Amino acid sequence: MQILRSRGSSSTTAVLQYMDPGVIVSVFHKQLRKFDAEYTSGESDTGVKFKIKKPNSRYNEEISSESETESPIVPKKRQVKEKDDYDETPQEKKLRLAKLYLNQLKEEEEGKAEGESFEADLIAGRLKDDVLDQKGKLQRLIAKDLLPPDASEIRLLRGHKLPITCLVISPDDKCIFSAAKDCSIIKWDVESGKKLWVIPGGRKGTQDRHVGHTAHVLCMSLSSDGKYLATGDMNKLIMIWEAESRKHLYTFTGHKGPISGLSFRKGTHDLYSASHDRSVKVWNVDENAYVETLFGHQDAIMGLDCLSRERCVTAGGRDHTVRVWKIMEESQLVFHGHEGSIDCIQLINEEHMITGADDGSVCLWSVNKKKPLSVVKQAHGCHGDAGLKQPHWVAAVAALHSTDVVASGSSNSQVQLWTCGARYRGLEPLFSVPVVGFVNSLKFSHAGHFLVAGVGQEHRLGRWWRQKEARNGIYIIPLKRKPPSQDEVQPSE
Repeated sequence: MQILRSRGSSSTTAVLQYMDPGVIVSVFHKQLRKFDAEYTSGESDTGVKFKIKKPNSRYNEEISSESETESPIVPKKRQVKEKDDYDETPQEKKLRLAKLYLNQLKEEEEGKAEGESFEADLIAGRLKDDVLDQKGKLQRLIAKDLLPPDASEIRLLRGHKLPITCLVISPDDKCIFSAAKDCSIIKWDVESGKKLWVIPGGRKGTQDRHVGHTAHVLCMSLSSDGKYLATGDMNKLIMIWEAESRKHLYTFTGHKGPISGLSFRKGTHDLYSASHDRSVKVWNVDENAYVETLFGHQDAIMGLDCLSRERCVTAGGRDHTVRVWKIMEESQLVFHGHEGSIDCIQLINEEHMITGADDGSVCLWSVNKKKPLSVVKQAHGCHGDAGLKQPHWVAAVAALHSTDVVASGSSNSQVQLWTCGARYRGLEPLFSVPVVGFVNSLKFSHAGHFLVAGVGQEHRLGRWWRQKEARNGIYIIPLKRKPPSQDEVQPSE
């Protein structure tokens, strides 16, 4: 019988504990004598020669059979130090991740403080903000510091031939992705205003051989890590792209109507999609897999949004409802408030949202109340002859995450900014920015330094009106602020 020798002492003990003690002593002495013979001759039984060194007296000890079983002692220079296998418990993993998170917060805040002394109270403040943000109760009051931009400061990026229908901004605020009725997708550099790449649209009927969309692109979403770009069109197709290289990865099929809303869950690659077929579908982009379908709306879904929770919100068009879908619980909350078709929706935080409708109203909601917290009717005025006046449809809304600033767009050639007030108690006009054309899409930059508006000569869903003087393009509106002051943060109820 030959003894099993392992580099780790714990492995040797595990092997020896199953053997008879007498056998262990006998085998151990046999192996020791064999080793001494090889060492003296300078050649092992495998034919490998090695240099013979005179053993030092302090290593030339006898090992008694009554002594504790252990590996032969060798000089320190020849010892091989290796760590024992270690399995991390769930509790230890949580503790390690918590320490890493705290260190990351400290590094970020130290960078912002530019070398100033930074202690635990600031880290505690960040942690408190994160907790409030997750609960949907964080509100940074910045509206009072915003100033209307000068017309000369607003930039227009042109590249699409037809009206812009949707756009998104990269997590680092350096790039903008836009799509239009010409079926094309363009990636823009914010600083220079140049195109980084273009995915051209194809002609109707060429979808079998064209890599890209061959129908109007109605919606798009970018994953929070900037890796995947998802786009949806009138042909019921969802296409997944590699955002950096514009490589086409997958095409998701399954909806029975035009794709009207897309949103990646923050921090994941789970994708929610909404369609005119009145359903919401859940996809896993990493696995290129369909997950489930949710039903509830009684009319075409016109918009969808989500943040980090495993839930999404939808605007139900002419069923006049807003719904909050709880994916894990397989339940939904239904909200009523608008009189017309609810065409757009955006989450402010996990507990509050903003919607716009073709009755001209803008509503502020809390997920804890079935009715709006605030309603602004005829938010963008009216048009038409006396006695036949109709409100301008609200075609787009946007929210600066976890702040008191939101925006809405319509066909009255202006983007209107609103303040939600402390604790989201009401909507009050802040200022308006002149933009000629139909404002079909709005997005705030993540840092809040600018607002992007996708504008066209026509409404994104049809051709009911046309403004010939408008130009199809993307307007970058800077958000100027008053001289720096300490940001005020309040939790909302």
